[in-house]
Formats: sequence, C-alpha cells, structure tokens
Amino acid sequence: MFKRLGAAILLVEDLQKCMSFYRDTLELKIKNQSPDWVEFQNESQSAVLALHPARIKQKGSSNMLLGFNVSNLESVCKKLEDKHVKFYKKITQESFGKHAIIEDPEGHLISIAEIPPKDELGQIPYYHGFAPVEGLT
Repeated sequence: MFKRLGAAILLVEDLQKCMSFYRDTLELKIKNQSPDWVEFQNESQSAVLALHPARIKQKGSSNMLLGFNVSNLESVCKKLEDKHVKFYKKITQESFGKHAIIEDPEGHLISIAEIPPKDELGQIPYYHGFAPVEGLT
C-alpha cells in the first residue's frame, strides 16, 4: 500500500531561524523554498527533510509529520477507512497532486500523497498541504 517514505516534515514555529540552522549550521543545501516550505537537498533522491510552519498546536501530537507517497490515493484511503483509521483531512486535490492526512492511535499525523510520476522522487517547491489546518476533516 505505501511505496516509500516520501518526507519527514518538521513543523516549526520560526521557519527562518530553523532554516538557518539546517542550512548554515548543519550545512544542508536548500533544494526548494517558498514562503511556507523549505526542502533540503537529498543526493540519494529518497525521503526528503522539509520545514513547514506549524499553524496549530495539536494536543498529543509532535512537531513532526511523516509523508508517504502512494500510487492510488483513493484505493489506499478506502482500505484505511475499512480499517477504521481516523482521517484528519479527507482526500483533497492540491497543486502538487492528491493529498490526505490520517492519524495514528496516539494522534500523530501522517500525510499521504499521490504525486504525478514525474514529480514522485522530488518534491516541488509549492508542496503545501502537509501541515494540518485547523478545522479540517
């Protein structure tokens, strides 16, 4: 069902400060950047490390979000619904592809995205939608 981990997204309070730390202190190269997304270069083209502003503080959740890429989001979500998985965000068409967010038993959020094949190994600079927005379900 899940092909691979696509991204580890840190939800941060101060995007500029955190970006400086990862870029200047840890010497990671920026691959893509927008006002609310910073993605660091990944030479192996596997999972990416990205920063996204935390919009809300959700009780019981961490400031990290896992992102999985799948080939058929509708099918995956149907299987998850059949297993009574709680959805934080139902399937939504975004600029980068289809997207949903589920919760694990402790309330940690897991992003699931179906990205067109040409973009699957590399996130695009406007890959918004990972971070939860208050009031969605």
